[in-house]
Amino acid sequence: MKTETETEAIDAETVTAFEESFRGRVVLPDDEDYDEHRRIWNAMIDRYPAMIARCAGVADVIASVNVARENDLLLSVKAGGHNVAGNAICDDGLVVDLSPMTSVRVDPDRKTVRVEPGVTMGDLDRETQAFGLVTPGGTVSTTGVAGLTLGGGWGWLSRRFGLTVDNLRSVDVVTARGELVHASEDENPDLFWGIRGGGGNFGIVTAFEFDCHEVGPTVLGGMVIHPFEDAADLLRFHREFTAEAPDECCCYAAIMTAPPAPFLPEEVHGTKVAALAPFYSGSVEAGEAVLQPLRDFGEPIVDVVQPTPYIALQQMLDEPQAPGYRNYWKSQMVDPLPDEAIDAVVERANTLPSPMSQIVLEHLGGAISRVEPDATAYRNRNAAFSFNVFSRWEDPAADEAHVSWAREFHAAMGPFSSDGVAVNFLSQEGDERVRAAYGDNHDRLVDVKDAYDPENRFRMNQNVTPSAQTDGGANRERS
Repeated sequence: MKTETETEAIDAETVTAFEESFRGRVVLPDDEDYDEHRRIWNAMIDRYPAMIARCAGVADVIASVNVARENDLLLSVKAGGHNVAGNAICDDGLVVDLSPMTSVRVDPDRKTVRVEPGVTMGDLDRETQAFGLVTPGGTVSTTGVAGLTLGGGWGWLSRRFGLTVDNLRSVDVVTARGELVHASEDENPDLFWGIRGGGGNFGIVTAFEFDCHEVGPTVLGGMVIHPFEDAADLLRFHREFTAEAPDECCCYAAIMTAPPAPFLPEEVHGTKVAALAPFYSGSVEAGEAVLQPLRDFGEPIVDVVQPTPYIALQQMLDEPQAPGYRNYWKSQMVDPLPDEAIDAVVERANTLPSPMSQIVLEHLGGAISRVEPDATAYRNRNAAFSFNVFSRWEDPAADEAHVSWAREFHAAMGPFSSDGVAVNFLSQEGDERVRAAYGDNHDRLVDVKDAYDPENRFRMNQNVTPSAQTDGGANRERS
């Protein structure tokens, strides 16, 4: 049910004028589909914007930014709406909804693709795979390309081809002044640097141009699932296996509750299990040899690693990440975990607070680590893994229990963690964690923020605060 706002965020005359100038559609609180359009992936986020501007094109985006600036409205930007922090939606302000902008244009000769910001990874994969091409990014097909890219972006292919931002050629951006600018290595390079990992702090990207690579249509991947009592041994094996893995190989590890999937024995459904999720992007024959030790290890409950269409593997994790559930994440970059840390992980994972909660160790390194940390705004290049505590549940009454569990788990892993974290994996966690994500790149990001958004219009994000709002920059530390 819609709640009453204490003050009118914008007068009716301005709303009418905005609607008349808008090619898309402006959704207001009294519209019957208002609740549908204010919902996002994380059901914990329950906010009530004054307007939702469903943009049909760049002109609508410019008009939205201008009306927000001229009326001093809080502004948020929604593309895929998949981010756990929920910054796509604001209370009482204007949501710039980019989800209707879904054009994908592949140039198979140049091996590039140009996409609008409402495109999901599934949309992108479908179009590029028609030409045997891919752009690295994501492991869930419903993830929005825009948010994924702006935070850095990694997936199954990143060890071979780098982060999503490492494959970004150029962008079109609507700035806080309502101007459309182009940014690349050669044009507005400071903005292009900041866009590649800066999390939407500098404007609204209305087009992304990516490099593509030849992969597929068939790759080798799937899951190997083991009993939970073998979890410690499996994680130790995973540590050794990934240390020697070629760039074509990516292998995640997880502790989770077995779903009622048809490929699992019925007696396993609902029990805790440990799993490896390998992926090999080279030839299937080479992959069979590389992944064989992983498949030979221990006595798995099931092994469903097989030649599979790339698009299918990109959708393998969609169901466990379906929308409509409450989510709270804690994440940290880690090096290969010592035995003591693995034992601590297994002990705490034994207390998964819901069947949908998971512990996931994401395999990084490879090409990611061969880019200098200051080459893009995304800094955390040298981490071997991202260690993620994904708490997920349905009942709002259980919020405190699930959030506390995730925080306590994360704190217990502190002695084994680096100071880095990816902005895409942050929940609402404050300035200290944002600074940890950007590290030595933070001050340069402030310079870009000062140049393109000195009034901090774009602040519904993991925010880089401009100098004017931090004592005029007097207290900034430089490295």
